[in-house]
Amino acid sequence: MFKRILAALLCTVMTAAAVTSCGKDIDTDDKSSSSSEEAAENKEDETSPAAAGNTAVSAADGTIDLSRFADRSVPDIDLENASIKNFTAPEVGDDIIIMKFKDYEGEVKIRLFPEYAELGVENFVGLAEKGYYDGLTFHRIMADFMIQGGDPLGTGTGGESIWGEKFDGGVSDKLTHAAGTIAYANSGATSTNGSQFYIVTGEVYDDEYLGMLEANGYSFSDDIKKVLATAGGAPWLDGGYTVFGQVYEGLDIIFAVQDVEVYQGNAFSAEVSTPAKPVVLEYVKVGKYEGEELKWFIADYMDGASDTEKKTEASDEN
Repeated sequence: MFKRILAALLCTVMTAAAVTSCGKDIDTDDKSSSSSEEAAENKEDETSPAAAGNTAVSAADGTIDLSRFADRSVPDIDLENASIKNFTAPEVGDDIIIMKFKDYEGEVKIRLFPEYAELGVENFVGLAEKGYYDGLTFHRIMADFMIQGGDPLGTGTGGESIWGEKFDGGVSDKLTHAAGTIAYANSGATSTNGSQFYIVTGEVYDDEYLGMLEANGYSFSDDIKKVLATAGGAPWLDGGYTVFGQVYEGLDIIFAVQDVEVYQGNAFSAEVSTPAKPVVLEYVKVGKYEGEELKWFIADYMDGASDTEKKTEASDEN
C-alpha cells in the first residue's frame, strides 16, 4: 500500500512549458502535506512495476496473470441498492463504450452514467463516434493506481472536447473511484476537462489507512469502505474529478496494462510513468448493452487464475 498518497497524478498540462499540479497530497505518516518534489522522489519506488511485484503481462509469452491481485475480492454489498451507483446494471439497449487495445485479446466494455455525468458522457460518446480516440496511446501508466490516455499528442499536454474547449463535467457523490472507474483527467478543477481520461486500478485499503484519510478531511460511506477494502480503488480522488463510467467487461485487460514496463520519458515531468512500448487504443466506439454478464470486479476474472491464463495477441505479429 502507498505510504504517501500521490493525488497530483491525474493532471493534464495546459501549456507545453509547465506541468500544472492538481489534487491533494496526504502524508499518512505525519498527516502533513508533501511537496511536489517529495512526491516525484517517491513515484518510482511506489508505482513502478519493479516495486509492484509480479507483472500482469509476461513479456515472454504474452499472457495475463492475475495472481498478483489475489488480495482483491468481491465486496459484500447490495450492488443495486448501495449508496454508490458504480455497479448498477445498465438497461438492455443503453449506450456503452467499447475499447480495443492493440496486442490484447478481447474488448473492454464500459457502463456509462448520463444520469450522474451528463456532459461527461456526452463528450466521450461524441469523441468516440468521431473516431477521436482510435490509434491514441495511454501515455501515463502507474501500477496500482491508474492508466491515463486520450491525448492525441501522447504527452499529456493536448486534447479537446467535442465543443473545442474545456468543459465542466462536475462531480457526483453517487460515484466513487473504485477499481474500474473511468473519469476525466483535469488541470486542478473539473472545469478543465477535455479529452484525456483515466481508468482506475488502485489498491485495497484497511480501516486504519482509511481512518488516516478521514483525519485529513475525507469522508466515506460504509459501502465505499467495503469496496475499497475488497475490490480496491483510489478514494482520495473522489470529489475532484468527473467520473462517468465503470468497466464491466475486460477489467483483466486494464489490470494487465497497468503493469507494463515504464520509464521517466516525459519531458514535462520527472514521473516514471511513460510506457517503454506504446500502449495503443485500436479503437473506441459506442455500442449497446445486450444483457451480457456484468463482471465489475477483478476477482470475477480470477476463477482458476493460477491454472488458466488469458492469452493476448502476440505483439510480434503486429
